[in-house]
Amino acid sequence: MKAIAISHHGDCNSFMEINVPAPFARPGHVVIDVRATSVNPVDTKIRRGSEGTQGLTFPAVLHIDVAGVVSSVGDGVTRFKPGDEVYGAFGGIVGIPGALADQLEADADMLAIKPRSLSFGDAASLPLVGITAWEALIDRASIKPGDHVLVHGGTGGVGHIGIQLAKVMGAQVATTISTEAKAVIARGLGADSIIFYRNESTQDYVQRITQGNGFDTVFDTLGGDVLQHSFSAAKRKGHVVSLIGYDTYDLSEMHFKALRLDFVFMAISIIHNEGRKLHGNILERLAILVDRGLVKTLIDERHEFSVAGTSAAHARLESGEAIGKVIIER
Repeated sequence: MKAIAISHHGDCNSFMEINVPAPFARPGHVVIDVRATSVNPVDTKIRRGSEGTQGLTFPAVLHIDVAGVVSSVGDGVTRFKPGDEVYGAFGGIVGIPGALADQLEADADMLAIKPRSLSFGDAASLPLVGITAWEALIDRASIKPGDHVLVHGGTGGVGHIGIQLAKVMGAQVATTISTEAKAVIARGLGADSIIFYRNESTQDYVQRITQGNGFDTVFDTLGGDVLQHSFSAAKRKGHVVSLIGYDTYDLSEMHFKALRLDFVFMAISIIHNEGRKLHGNILERLAILVDRGLVKTLIDERHEFSVAGTSAAHARLESGEAIGKVIIER
């Protein structure tokens, strides 16, 4: 079969087309005819060699998100049959072949029937960001109706799902954005309060939105200075959930506020084969919300499933201009 791969770490033009043996379904796995994938920051970092390279061998077939049609099932698989339209996040990391290929073998526990209301391209935008936001806000933060929740980066891949899940849980949601155009999008996703982070200090928006009390939950999707500011935005005994913690931080404010801090790293289930069924369960529940119109995708650009299309998709995400997800589809 054909695959799009890299033979070395490099820039967006590192992709090439290769021929590789077609996969077969081992016990507990299925083979998917790939219809679409999407680009996540981790995919670009693996391509560059800056992150997620453990176990990687060349040529390497990247990309974690997938949507497609089951073509065969391995022994012990009862949830799926050939012809099922599925979506999930598996492969493209620690040496497991990813979704940039005609077919992908995936652990059946990490898949679900794709939302019936979505195209393959739209469905491929959801798995990694949807699982990540769900783990952060529902499994870790246990949001309650009426909670004040701050989602940093509300028009990003994880952030735009985070806004919607927090609203589903009945929260009052604020989000940080950079432009009025993004503010319009964030309000359309359900954000109650908009924070133009370049123009307003943490102390000012905490006073404006929570009367100075702070947010019950702060969801940091960006790391770095944003995580440090999140400690200031959270209320006493509040909760900060972050995706990126590999940096040096001053925890003094966290200590004196008695904050709870959680980190979410969804790929740990792929890397260490732990809790994989949870991902499939999250995707099943997410599909229900999508088909009920309670969660919608935010798509930035669509590119063809080719070397040129993959390169363009990576370049778009790395430009910093993307709003929502960048899709590669057949």
